[in-house]
Amino acid sequence: MRNYVIGLDYGSDSVRAVLIDTATGQEIASKVHFYQRWKENKYCHASINQFRQHPLDHIEGLEDVIKSVVTQSKVEPESIKGICIDTTGSSPIPIDKCGTPLALTKGFEENPNAMMVLWKDHTAINEANEINELAENWGGENFTKYEGGIYSSEWFWAKILHIIRQDDTVKNAAYSWMEHCDLLTYLLIENKDLKSFKRSRCAAGHKAMWHQSWGGLPSEKFLDQLDPYLANLRNRLFDETYTSNEVAGKLSAEWAKKLGLTTDTVIAVGTFDAHAGALGAKIEEHTLVRVMGTSTCDIMVSSKELLGTKTVKGICGQVDGSVIPGMEGLEAGQSAFGDLLAWFKDMLSWPIDNLVLTSNVLGEAQKSELKEEIEANFIKKLSEQAENIPLSESIPTALDWINGRRTPDANQELKAAMSNLTLGTKAPHIFKALVNAICFGSKKIVERFEEEGVAINSVIGIGGVARKSPFIMQTLANVLDKPIKVAASDQAPALGAAIYAAVASGIYANVIEASKKMGSNFEAIYYPEKDKVPVYKKQMQSYNELSSFVENITKK
Repeated sequence: MRNYVIGLDYGSDSVRAVLIDTATGQEIASKVHFYQRWKENKYCHASINQFRQHPLDHIEGLEDVIKSVVTQSKVEPESIKGICIDTTGSSPIPIDKCGTPLALTKGFEENPNAMMVLWKDHTAINEANEINELAENWGGENFTKYEGGIYSSEWFWAKILHIIRQDDTVKNAAYSWMEHCDLLTYLLIENKDLKSFKRSRCAAGHKAMWHQSWGGLPSEKFLDQLDPYLANLRNRLFDETYTSNEVAGKLSAEWAKKLGLTTDTVIAVGTFDAHAGALGAKIEEHTLVRVMGTSTCDIMVSSKELLGTKTVKGICGQVDGSVIPGMEGLEAGQSAFGDLLAWFKDMLSWPIDNLVLTSNVLGEAQKSELKEEIEANFIKKLSEQAENIPLSESIPTALDWINGRRTPDANQELKAAMSNLTLGTKAPHIFKALVNAICFGSKKIVERFEEEGVAINSVIGIGGVARKSPFIMQTLANVLDKPIKVAASDQAPALGAAIYAAVASGIYANVIEASKKMGSNFEAIYYPEKDKVPVYKKQMQSYNELSSFVENITKK
């Protein structure tokens, strides 16, 4: 009998599942489920950077995608040995004493503060600033030092602190909090004991200031100075954390019945999407894996001997075992990548959406056809025309901070900006400037790693942008002045989650062995165009100058 595993990848807009043959890494079946409430833009207010998701979107999606891949594959349920879930993060959610999300309890069904606080929610900027100030000045251990030395509003403690200050009803009802990847894992297993449940090392280390050297989470004394609630909460969270090659539990009888599986199916400890994606792309030491979607997550692994006691400044954490057990996982990223281009598309689409598609001149069938054509060709046409602009022609300089800056040196108060606009600037010029901006932002991350002594010998791109936009990938290769390989898998994070599941199930001895057998091959490689590299270096100088200017204004 062949053995199979399932990897689930929760993104910002949808969840997808893949059912994988563990012997070959072949994808036998896959399914994507889009979140209905999220599509309706519920619980979100972009103007104040509030982005919340209802847990029902995720629970309904889980049932849909797993049942679908099991049915599609027609394999015996007994042959599906394991499941692992990866998610976005930090995306914490308040829960009651039984581990039930507050949004699923009476009185909280429509309360945004009881929802999952999505990774891109930046409502906790003030709270993050408080954490950073306290960490530097309180006289004890600096609990941010393994988080790059700067705590972000995108992360666990800042978000919780913000919610409990905003909403006493949630504060009083929330017995504890869980990361998204832990919640969905906990949902599936039979043993529902919060205290002994195995929390994700990846999530806790990168986002919650957990580290072995100080015995786990930040001390009660430190947290109490932020808010006594956090000090009390610490005792209701966890002490130990676990890597995703380990078993969280067995599939519960309830969920086995729902999904058409057996209670022998192993559920692995949860993890984050980018870290799983790096594993799915066969990450090695000195390789930077760029997970490119709405934002980017940049992942590296390093031997403990190479890093020693060094802490890399200004990144999103270094955590033992967050990617490969036994190695340090290093995370960086950009708060907006594809989101910057999506913003530009939405802005240009305003007259189409509000005038053309609402007019009485066109019939409904014509409007539907026009909408489909625009959706299919909008970015494609912009890319084609932007690519054909001669390098000698003047291009605006733009910043990629439309959702703040994640790395280097997290600062979510920063805003995007643009300079060098003229009457000759057209939409393709601006689009090219925005593409340059996200690539220049990527270069700053590479420079920070290299300045801190972490050598990058190769770059791998995964995700929708990497596979669908040759223009962006070629620009990135030119800006980084490094070849970039593109993973062939459409679902590298889900594939990485499946690799963890195969190890947790005992099919492989370790994740390196499993990754070699099951990981994605590469479908393309982009080499730097040597005649264009010097031009981009010069344009990057303008990016650096504008960056300094905007950052100085923000400080004032």
